[in-house]
Amino acid sequence: MQKIELMAPAGNFESMQAALDNGADSIYFGVEQLNMRARASINFTLDDLQEISERCKAKNVRTYLTLNTIIYDHDLTIVKTLLQKAKEADITAVIAMDQAVIATAREIGMEIHISTQINITNIETVKFYAMFADTMVLSRELSLRQVKKITEHIEKENICGPAGRLVEIEIFGHGALCMAVSGKCYMSLHTHNSSANRGACKQNCRKKYTVIDQETGIEMELDNEYIMSPKDLCTIDFLNEIADAGVKVLKIEGRGRAPEYVANVIKCYRDALDSIEAGTYSKEKVVSWMQELEKVYNRGFWSGYYLGQKLGEWSNGSGSHATQKKVYVGKGIHYYPKATIGEFKIEAYDIAVGDTILITGPTTGAQEMEIKEMFVNDVKGDKATKGDSCTIPLKFRIRPSDKLYKIVENKVEV
Repeated sequence: MQKIELMAPAGNFESMQAALDNGADSIYFGVEQLNMRARASINFTLDDLQEISERCKAKNVRTYLTLNTIIYDHDLTIVKTLLQKAKEADITAVIAMDQAVIATAREIGMEIHISTQINITNIETVKFYAMFADTMVLSRELSLRQVKKITEHIEKENICGPAGRLVEIEIFGHGALCMAVSGKCYMSLHTHNSSANRGACKQNCRKKYTVIDQETGIEMELDNEYIMSPKDLCTIDFLNEIADAGVKVLKIEGRGRAPEYVANVIKCYRDALDSIEAGTYSKEKVVSWMQELEKVYNRGFWSGYYLGQKLGEWSNGSGSHATQKKVYVGKGIHYYPKATIGEFKIEAYDIAVGDTILITGPTTGAQEMEIKEMFVNDVKGDKATKGDSCTIPLKFRIRPSDKLYKIVENKVEV
């Protein structure tokens, strides 16, 4: 059984570093506005491409540029510039859905991956795009049985991409799902003139609605008022079946989510995939991973369409069901490498010995730890409050731009 590549979302440098630190095999990211998370994440700039490439190469991690929105004529110059810059920076591949992007990438010899936006659902479509792409993300609405049938045909018919190797199939493994078919939705465009297909979704589907009969004025009674807001996808409890289906790349959704989300989810799925490879994957481990995944942002979990369930796994709230949340405490001031101590300025929330803290930053990523000891205003103490200077032993370097949070329990009505 070939090892599955674990692909992590990178909405900014903090999330990218969190992915690198927790075992991602590849990352995907957007630059400027031509990606499906143009407004949901900070996004990178053209000037960031070289640093992204270098930091990922140092960890032997592949880099995928998402360029998968609808493209208009006035975008073509930007597309060509972006792809050329990505090629020069040695970005591994581009994730595309518009034929203009595919053609341009092919002209300059850049590896192409087909986005889920194209909605590949059968082997003949795989054959067609094999003329251009080495990896394809299948439609999110397929069952594992359908996925397996496609991967079996790829091997049986020896369907290869431009690189000369068998086409690799990628599927979504964890994170938010859209109520529309593979993300093709026009609600946001109609209501706010803000196109989801241009990366500017307003997430209308995550709101509460009342359905009214226009002829009679009668309101329809609904069991769940969030009738268009699906729960988050989670596949960690049947990853062995995904491996058996011949999937080569597992994609974690979440470029709009926080770096601790990336760190937590990638760590769990890395452990799970390694356990499958080692033959130690078990129900007991699944329970532990699920408890960890529940700590960070989620809308509740379901297994998507992979196991053949009927549609209807709706979230019963507009926000997160995470069992934990972070509260801002302060910022990094200085790191003392010889003493391996980090200094922080406490600006908001109290922290104390025994608390679990989270430190995030563009180079730090997302580091979570328990405070074993601390000094407050140069005196050993148990608690630091607003205005205090606090030093904590750390095994990693912090920077002045880093933020310090406290992790607390989050009471959520489910």
